[in-house]
Amino acid sequence: MTGTATVVGAGIGGLATAIGLRRAGWSVTVLERRTELERYGAAFGIHPTAQSALDRLGVGDALREHAVPYRDAHIRTPDGTSIARLPLERIERKAGRPELLISRPYLLDALLAGLDAFGDVPIKLGERVTDVDALAAGQDLVIGADGIRSAVRTTRFGDRSGPREVGTVAWIGIADIESPVHGETWGSGRFFGLTPVEPGRTNWYATAPEATTADGLRGLFAGWHDPIPRILAATDPATWIRYEMRHLHPALPSFVSTAPVAPVALVGDAAHAMTPNLGQGACTAILDADALTRALAAAPPGPAGVAGALRAYDRERRRSAQRTAFASRTLHRFMSTERTRLRDAAVRLLPG
Repeated sequence: MTGTATVVGAGIGGLATAIGLRRAGWSVTVLERRTELERYGAAFGIHPTAQSALDRLGVGDALREHAVPYRDAHIRTPDGTSIARLPLERIERKAGRPELLISRPYLLDALLAGLDAFGDVPIKLGERVTDVDALAAGQDLVIGADGIRSAVRTTRFGDRSGPREVGTVAWIGIADIESPVHGETWGSGRFFGLTPVEPGRTNWYATAPEATTADGLRGLFAGWHDPIPRILAATDPATWIRYEMRHLHPALPSFVSTAPVAPVALVGDAAHAMTPNLGQGACTAILDADALTRALAAAPPGPAGVAGALRAYDRERRRSAQRTAFASRTLHRFMSTERTRLRDAAVRLLPG
C-alpha cells in the first residue's frame, strides 16, 4: 500500500524508515527537533543482517564505501593478556560477509544521500512535536524515531517506560593513530574498547565512575596495556563525548498503536533503547526500519491495511529487539563487575 507518513526524528532509524517508506511509494516528511543534524559520533558496528537491510533500502554500497571490516578482536585483561576472542570469525563464516565498522557521520551521509535521491522528502529542522494527534491530521501514519526521550512514545504510550540510568558513564573518541590491537579490555568495574574506524585512526570507548573528568579518565587507564594510554594521550579531550549510559525500562508491551486516529509505530531507541555493550543500537534501528517498511509495502490499502502492517511489524521486531536490549544490559553488568577472577575464568571458557 501507499500513503502519507510523518517520521519524527532524523537519526539512523528515522532516516532509514523514511527511505523505506519512500521506496514503497509513500509520501514522507521528516521532522527533527534539533536545528541541525548531529555530526558527532564514533564507530557503529553493522552486523551482516543490518547490512542486508541496508542493501534492501538501497544504501548498502554507500555504506561499504567508508566501512572497514572488523576482524581479529580479543577480550583482554589490563596487563594485555588475551582471555578470549570476539566471535567475529564465526559471524563472518555464517553470514558470508564480515561485521563492518563505520563512523556515524559517514552512515548518516549515506542515509541522507539515499533520501536526497528522491528529491521530494523534506527534512524540517527545529520542529518539536508535542501533540501526535494534531501532527497526524491528514496523515496515514506517524513514526516515532525520536530517541530514548521520545515525545511520540510518551504522548501515545504514557510515561511508564522511560530512560533508566545504569550507574556508569561512557566516554568515546577517535584517535589519529592506528591501534595494533582491537577488542575490549575488562578491568575491575571499568572497561576499554578499541576498534578500527578508517585507515590511520582508531575508535575507542571506555566506562568510568560518574565523577571522572577527562584527566581522571587518563589516570584510570594509565597502567593498562599498550596502546590504551597512547590512544588517550593522542586524542584531544575537547573531542571526547561523555554520556550517562541508559536504557529504556520497563520494556514496552507494544511498539505500535493502531488507533484509527493517528496510528503510530516506534523504531530505534524510542522503542527499545539499550546499553551499547553489544554494539547493536544502530543495527536494531536499521532492522526496525526495514521490517516496518516491508510490512507496509505488502499491506492492502486503507486503515485496516496500516493496522495489520503495524501488528506484523510488532510481531517481527519487538521480542527480538527486547531480547537484544536485555542481553546488552546483562553483558554490561558482567563486564563491569568487580569480581574479576570469577568473570575472567568464565570468559576463558568461551569458544575460540
